[in-house]
Amino acid sequence: MRWYEGEAPVARKPMGEQRTGLLNGFAAYGMWGLVPLFWPLLQPSGAVEILAHRMVWSLVAVGVALLVLRRWAWAGELLRQPRRLLLVTAAAGFITVNWGVYIWAVNTGHVVEASLGYFINPLVTIAMGVILLKERLRPVQWTAVGVCLAAVLVLTVGYGRPPWISLCLAFSFATYGLVKKKVNLGGVESLAAETAVQFLPALAYLLWLGGQGESTFGTEGAGHAALLAATGVVTALPLVCFGAAAIRVPLSTLGLLQYLAPVIQFLLGVLYFHEAMPPERWAGFALVWLALVLLTWDALRAARRGAQARALAGDGAVDAMPAPLTATPAAGATEDVRR
Repeated sequence: MRWYEGEAPVARKPMGEQRTGLLNGFAAYGMWGLVPLFWPLLQPSGAVEILAHRMVWSLVAVGVALLVLRRWAWAGELLRQPRRLLLVTAAAGFITVNWGVYIWAVNTGHVVEASLGYFINPLVTIAMGVILLKERLRPVQWTAVGVCLAAVLVLTVGYGRPPWISLCLAFSFATYGLVKKKVNLGGVESLAAETAVQFLPALAYLLWLGGQGESTFGTEGAGHAALLAATGVVTALPLVCFGAAAIRVPLSTLGLLQYLAPVIQFLLGVLYFHEAMPPERWAGFALVWLALVLLTWDALRAARRGAQARALAGDGAVDAMPAPLTATPAAGATEDVRR
């Protein structure tokens, strides 16, 4: 069963469980949406220094979480599988690019363009499935991809250049998701494994920066140092909420909630950071939103047909759960580490 064209059953959850899951989903995507407010607080640290601190402190935060949860058995299994270790290393590389570009974009006044990257990520993921995995799309999905390509052309005119930040974020995260799908680790575990790969290079860079007298960690006051250390919590806390949501609500719900984060980021870029939105950019964003509406409608329609087919077959004990609107990361266990 392909990720974009099939449905899978999921056992019904009690209403209280679903409500808890929904609240955690809103909390997770809400925090990811509001994170552009956090990165500017870390100035005068540069994007690379912030990125290095995020790598180091994320490992600390997720390590504490794993100690509390007592979930370490996966680590021994992973260490005995060189192929999965290589995939984890590749995933760490792609998410490093994604984190670094996003932090730089926010702190240089490109919040709107960064939000666009996560709007088009589902469509990039679909395109990669076709190109790399030779998967087939339904006609509506092809239409959505075509509308997204038209949007990129319109935005290229609007920006006077291709929207490189958006494309870099979308492709790095989509590739990350493709690699993660093969690693098959849970959210907390995957973040621990990837930050373990990132930890030594990041720590070495921070020590070198300190040796050059260019580190801001110990020179901008205790408050600034605390904010840099908080990058670990900012990374791990939404992951915990997302994990609580993922086991309680259908992927269809998470697939819809995923758009909350870029919507909030877009609104922050326009209303709070006062970034320019000339008519050409509005037109480009409108096309992207149209593509996402088509994609969402198609996924929900496929879910409804699947539910009707199971009902006719006498399988009324399960809920319909459409395939994720984006491949593994956005509606699966890897949404944890983006932004």
